[in-house]
Amino acid sequence: MKSGAKYSRKDFLRTIVLGSLFLPFLQYCDKKGKSFLLKITGTNHVLGHRLWAKDFPEFSEEIHTKYLIVGGGISGLSACRFLNQNKESNYLLLEMENHLGGNSSGGQNKFSKFPLGAHYLPLPNKENTEIIDFLKECKICLGEDETGEPILDEYQMTFPQQERLFYKNSWQNDLVPQKGISTDVQDELKRFFALMNEFRLKKDHQNKYWFAIPVEDSGREEEVLKLEKIVFKDWLSQNDFKSEELLWVLDYSCRDDYGLGIEYVSAWSGIHYFAGRKNNWSKKYKDQIFTWPEGNARLVTHFSKHVEGKKMTQNLVFDVHLRENHVEVLSFDIVQNKTKKIIAEKVLFATPQFVNGRIFKNRNTESFSYVPWLLTTITLKNDFGGDEELAWDNVIYGSEGLGYIYDQHQNIGQITGEKVITYYKSFSSDDCRKARKKLYSMKEEQLRNMVLEDLKKAHPLIEEYIVEIQFHKIGHAMIAPVPNQIFGRETEKAKMSIDNRIFFAHSDLSGISIFEEAFYQGIRTAKEML
Repeated sequence: MKSGAKYSRKDFLRTIVLGSLFLPFLQYCDKKGKSFLLKITGTNHVLGHRLWAKDFPEFSEEIHTKYLIVGGGISGLSACRFLNQNKESNYLLLEMENHLGGNSSGGQNKFSKFPLGAHYLPLPNKENTEIIDFLKECKICLGEDETGEPILDEYQMTFPQQERLFYKNSWQNDLVPQKGISTDVQDELKRFFALMNEFRLKKDHQNKYWFAIPVEDSGREEEVLKLEKIVFKDWLSQNDFKSEELLWVLDYSCRDDYGLGIEYVSAWSGIHYFAGRKNNWSKKYKDQIFTWPEGNARLVTHFSKHVEGKKMTQNLVFDVHLRENHVEVLSFDIVQNKTKKIIAEKVLFATPQFVNGRIFKNRNTESFSYVPWLLTTITLKNDFGGDEELAWDNVIYGSEGLGYIYDQHQNIGQITGEKVITYYKSFSSDDCRKARKKLYSMKEEQLRNMVLEDLKKAHPLIEEYIVEIQFHKIGHAMIAPVPNQIFGRETEKAKMSIDNRIFFAHSDLSGISIFEEAFYQGIRTAKEML
């Protein structure tokens, strides 16, 4: 560890196994003598790796429930909500971490809440009535006016300025380069977005959108499916899209939603980013999104009433057995240091396939690859930026990172204390396993140098304002929508239940890791169980 602290990697791993993911802050001093605080947090990957060894004690407690849901991310929570709303109260939720939410988790310091994963939700398509019902339940949508226009809580939508791009040494509104671009580039940008509008409306002979949310509702005609067999970059080349500015916008967009750039994701997923959302629910708020200081952790709080008294966190499921009339599940309780046997009629695994592959024998999950991410929350002195107004989303052209979110942007009151931002970086690579090892091996100083080197392109003096930095590592952040992943045979097989008693739901079964897909997968599987 940094700063000469007597704290080895072995100590760090032991701390995680014991369930304490948040390390104490460590003081860092640079060569100029300036000091600020560093710490690393992350998902409990060390405990998860014990699934390989399964060195757990014999069970010493037995629990009975009708339905068991394994995994407290959005899919698991969505399934619990569906059960509860359909008058089924006999269920139990297990989660390995010490909190719920998965990639929709959040954190907080004394200055602000901040996201530890997904940080916004776009307005849904009007066809996605289940999401709209959820937004009404959460008082995000307050109903409709006499014309059918949704009445939305504007305090939960991005305030101006929504986004800006640091391009050619200055900030501009919007994330598409505008200043000083040639006529040819302007024409190419217009041609691309016009084509995306065509794709947005395109339907097959069964009146299905080519690109829909959830993905399950998308068309399956050969002309559509062939787009999933090639990488997006090749499709762009075939269609004579070649300008540096456009390719950067598209690469950034794919990395932002999928973790991987245009040279890795399928053409289908690249087009889906622009064509999947129809902008047809609201005429007034077409380009708006819902967001909160803690990101999508706010949405997780709305699920809490559906799991009150029905959840057990810090429990790792490691074995499953089908019996004649029930399913037996063995789970290791991290806090009590003992194994529990849960007996259920039916079990839903709302867990990613790389986890399921360790629990179920002969379950092929090799085709599922997951992109690692680093989130860096930085607390800055209150005069950071001077008179310059921070946008909600701040992106640097040409950067390997994805820019940063100003976490206090949605605050109604005036910010008089320190400012808090969260920087995002995905490790886009053709070898996600190697990228994951790299991320886990990086120490505080390496992470600090990587993040600040990127941010200094737009904020050369940022180091002068830093109070503290928190790095948050997510090794398996999201499924990689590479060619043949979304509609591939292995993905379809992974959705199938076992003996109509063990079911599977996770956003990786959609091939795209967005809130709407996780939400849908939970509902889909809960319906099957009932």
